[in-house]
Amino acid sequence: MRKGVYRTFRLLGICVFSLLLAGTWGCGQMSSREHPTLMPAPLVALRPSNIAYVWANEGGDKVLRGELRATKDACAVRNTIWDGSRISLFGARNEVVSFNLILEAPKAMARQVVVRFETLRGPGGVTIEGHPARGDELFNYVGRNIELFHVRYLEIKGLSVDLAYEALDERTVPSRCRRPYDKEYGIGEGGWEDRPCHNRFFPEIAVPLELHTPFTIPLGTSQAIWGDIYIPRNVPSGVYTGTLTISEEGRLTWEIPVELQVRNFTLPDLPTAKTMIFISRENIYDRYLGLPEEEIKPGTAVYTEALKLLDRHFQLAHRHKVSLIDGYLSLEQMEAVWPSRLDGSLFTPEQGYEGVGEGVGNNVYSIGTYGSWPWREGGREEMWRNSDAWVNWFDKHPLDIPTEYFLYLIDESREYAQTERWARWLDENPGPGRRLMSMATLSLPDAARKVPSLDVVASPAGWGAVFDLWQPAVERYVADPHKRFYLYNGKRPLCGSFAIEDDGVALRMLPWAQFKMKVDRWFYWESTYYNNFQCAAYNKEQAQTNVFRQAQTFGCRSRQDRLLGETGWNYFNGDGVLFYPGTDRRFPKDSYGVKGPFASLRLKLWRRGIQDADYLALAAAIDPERTNEIVKRIVPKVLWEYDGETRADVSWPIDPDVWEAARKELADIIEGGTSRRSGR
Repeated sequence: MRKGVYRTFRLLGICVFSLLLAGTWGCGQMSSREHPTLMPAPLVALRPSNIAYVWANEGGDKVLRGELRATKDACAVRNTIWDGSRISLFGARNEVVSFNLILEAPKAMARQVVVRFETLRGPGGVTIEGHPARGDELFNYVGRNIELFHVRYLEIKGLSVDLAYEALDERTVPSRCRRPYDKEYGIGEGGWEDRPCHNRFFPEIAVPLELHTPFTIPLGTSQAIWGDIYIPRNVPSGVYTGTLTISEEGRLTWEIPVELQVRNFTLPDLPTAKTMIFISRENIYDRYLGLPEEEIKPGTAVYTEALKLLDRHFQLAHRHKVSLIDGYLSLEQMEAVWPSRLDGSLFTPEQGYEGVGEGVGNNVYSIGTYGSWPWREGGREEMWRNSDAWVNWFDKHPLDIPTEYFLYLIDESREYAQTERWARWLDENPGPGRRLMSMATLSLPDAARKVPSLDVVASPAGWGAVFDLWQPAVERYVADPHKRFYLYNGKRPLCGSFAIEDDGVALRMLPWAQFKMKVDRWFYWESTYYNNFQCAAYNKEQAQTNVFRQAQTFGCRSRQDRLLGETGWNYFNGDGVLFYPGTDRRFPKDSYGVKGPFASLRLKLWRRGIQDADYLALAAAIDPERTNEIVKRIVPKVLWEYDGETRADVSWPIDPDVWEAARKELADIIEGGTSRRSGR
């Protein structure tokens, strides 16, 4: 008897010791944790599985398709949301929290893989649920607070130089794409193949998992499954638990516990960090319908279908807490298209929408985006007549949500005298059109000096800016209730860029910079740029982009560079594409045949930052000093604080765990203030 007990304990001790040596248990220091600790026993498969390792992160650390991180070191993948055995999340009510599940198949292909996760159960049996959908039901969000996505990857064949960052100094290049370099001067060594990102496949497209069920994981690769969980406004705070399951060839092989802590506060429907993103009707109609815009006539069945497609883009954008604008429409066309978007009725369960911002309008409208308004050649009276008509239209459609609407006068023009003339005409209008704001894209100091009548200035973000010129102008615009200051796009190191190969936190940091520097709205120039017409002027064969196969979307491909890889004029990966078409008539072999868009992971990472800004606003109302300290710690130097310095590294951390720790600090401030106000 005693020998049996001794033998049992001896074997157990050997097993534990072996696990410690293998590094799969007792990993010690966890990523971004302050104290070493004995970790929970690692998650293991329920039965033999070709998926050798399963782990998760919050998504801001991009895991490339060929990476096998857990296979190399299971301890190295521990992070804020993954302790080796479970996914642990936290969030507020009316917030979307996300996780990125990684499945590794190092030794054999994993076939017929099915992932399911549909329910979290919390206090008093309250549940947060989702359910699989098919076809167009994928774009009906009612009752689908949990969504899973199969991540598709795009190969980075060259760097997004010039528009996203400079390659003359390796410090400006995203961290994963840097060659070995001198840290003082940023001078690199080696060539394209010395960049860790060269010809690697980056995670980018979030396709609803239903369209990839079941799926295969090729030998020696990993596959990401992205999860979004919307926390409804009416659920109680507390801990919610559920189980994510993985099956292979009809057999259950893995069960992953998921835990969500719902904090005791609610995020606002109207975002603190407001945005404005252009969508192209022309490109959407071309890809989904195979028709030019002029052939889509009101009153026809295809016109109804076209409007539905556009509205689904607005709904998907709304779920990511961003606002869309489009090209010019006449007032007659407006009546059939825009009221539901502006008054919020498009974002209701009756229209298949449920989630963040339910019943809340788009909060921005651009008249004549990029200067497409048709009375440009008219005089002052023509401006007065048309501006009166537009203001009267908005007066007839009263909106509960504050909505900025403006006339987009001109884009990136140095015709300052003409821009000032148009803006002054609006100011001089004796009728209601005087209330129509004027907007143009130009440098803020130039606007302050040369176009003083302009109401809304949108300036390029990330381009060299001298502090002593910009800061006084910003303060002037912020102090004037009749003025607005926007930034658009982005370039390292002054801020994150929209390049696919940029760090995962690149777009998360934009709303932090927006909050810190008091920027009214962030404008992104395009989200459905499928027709690369800028390059078509040089090379017609490169006009239409297969966005499911090609990372480069803007500029031209003309040569192979020893340092940059594939390159050409304004070469840029992912520029102008935040939505991917569910139907693609240009490239039918890659079409999913569904009538609605898919989000990019960059859009989801931007949403994370937009929600962070809501945390910042709520926390600042309770403890402004501590909130300001957190902001300075996370984004110590951004935008014109670089004071014209463009050959430098970014100031903010690229480790998402650092950002998550800051978010938790903010949540503690908010929840503490909420408890005090409620007397708890």
